[in-house]
Amino acid sequence: MPPTPGFLKALLLPPANLLVLAGVGRLLYRRRPVLGRRVIGFAIALLYALSTPVIGNLLLKSLESSPAISLNKDLKDVGAIVILSAGLQIEAPEYGGDTVGSLTLERLRHGARIHRATGIPVLVTGGKIPESNIPLAQAMEEAMREDFNVPVRWVEVKSKNTYENAVATTAILGHQGIKRIALVTHAWHMPRSLSVFKSLGLEVVAAPTVFTRRRSFRPSDLIPTANSLQRSAFATHEWIGRLWYWIDRQTFTAGTEE
Repeated sequence: MPPTPGFLKALLLPPANLLVLAGVGRLLYRRRPVLGRRVIGFAIALLYALSTPVIGNLLLKSLESSPAISLNKDLKDVGAIVILSAGLQIEAPEYGGDTVGSLTLERLRHGARIHRATGIPVLVTGGKIPESNIPLAQAMEEAMREDFNVPVRWVEVKSKNTYENAVATTAILGHQGIKRIALVTHAWHMPRSLSVFKSLGLEVVAAPTVFTRRRSFRPSDLIPTANSLQRSAFATHEWIGRLWYWIDRQTFTAGTEE
């Protein structure tokens, strides 16, 4: 059986990529002990650094380029609030099955707030992941309706990533004559999302949520935590995504010029 995209993605992110690097160092140690020790030491040092609050916060903050929106000023002529998915909680017994995960819930909360303040209709987007029984967007629609008492006008259930979110959303809203949207996602995910949606011809008002808080350095910021490693993993995922989309655009451009 070939490796799944989820498995390959996990290998590219910390801590798995650093454990693989350490394993490479161990193999090198047999023939080149000095180089092997250096590779293992580098992997351990990087794992430590990425697990500290000071690095995890810094990496996420480096991605957050869009400010919070003003509900009174920024949403003129916006025809739809587009909320991007971010994962499910699988087989949640208290909800009787799959439901939205914590990241998706944070985005839904912000989208619901914008809808209540403006009345702008909502679109949710996200397809089915292999281990789930329902598409992400279906779980999002249920949460918006049942937990936030907000109706969802459009439910896009086919897309598998941010680019496909944008393509499908553009097609749905194009039939409605809507060209200007408010895009809801995490502040660290917004730059890549914004670039993709704009590249397809939409006018996009960035509506980011969950910003990394600025605060002064404390000695405890050098103590590794699981949460900080997760934040570093989010940031690494975004930088890899940016690089992948850049390579894809360069390949497409080169192909059209031949």
